[in-house]
Amino acid sequence: MNYKLTIIVPVFNEEENLIRVEKELAGYLQKASVPTKILLVNDGSSDNSQQLIETICNRNIDFEYISFTKNNGLSAAIKAGFDYAETELVGYIDSDLQTTPEDFNLLLQYTDEYEIVTGIRATRNDGFVKRFSSKFANSFRKAFTHDGVVDTGCPLKIIHTSYAKKIPMFKGLHRFLPAMILLQNGKIKQVPVQHFPRIAGEAKFGLSNRLIGPLLDCFAYLWMKKKYINYDIDTKS
Repeated sequence: MNYKLTIIVPVFNEEENLIRVEKELAGYLQKASVPTKILLVNDGSSDNSQQLIETICNRNIDFEYISFTKNNGLSAAIKAGFDYAETELVGYIDSDLQTTPEDFNLLLQYTDEYEIVTGIRATRNDGFVKRFSSKFANSFRKAFTHDGVVDTGCPLKIIHTSYAKKIPMFKGLHRFLPAMILLQNGKIKQVPVQHFPRIAGEAKFGLSNRLIGPLLDCFAYLWMKKKYINYDIDTKS
């Protein structure tokens, strides 16, 4: 099949969610508006995730996986997906499925005109501490980046792969994907999407890495913005 979209699903100790991930994503593939494949990225899980991933990929022709030798973090998992993808578009969704893959069809409506289309969790189904820390960190990040993105932490995005592969990822930079597309003179579209409570497994981010980490990452982004190289080729032989 000539796939157009690769959906990256980072996995770290999500054995309780993976069968539901398989069911939801396999169901989405039947109604996806473009030919789509799934890439599960095992970020060094220490539970039974890898065995389940292999089982899922063996029984679903449109599912593939890559597996790290050790835990490297969410940004590394996303970057590996970008590096591995060969399709025109690359998407991203968390394996906790607090967003639904069905909403990728909403985002796909805008990919001809925009280089990144990102979701906005219209109604957050998280606890107060998580919502407060995310809102505070997001406001601080917007003040640094001026990217105008309301909800950069929404785990539902589609990016043109040629742009995604040029992002110089480092730990924590997954929060700055729209801002990094802006550095390439790309355009951003934000689309309201559904959001659901986590049903199984444990959240991988707590109060400290929702506040302290993102604040420090803002300074890393400013350094990156100052040093970033961007060019357009006029002619070539």
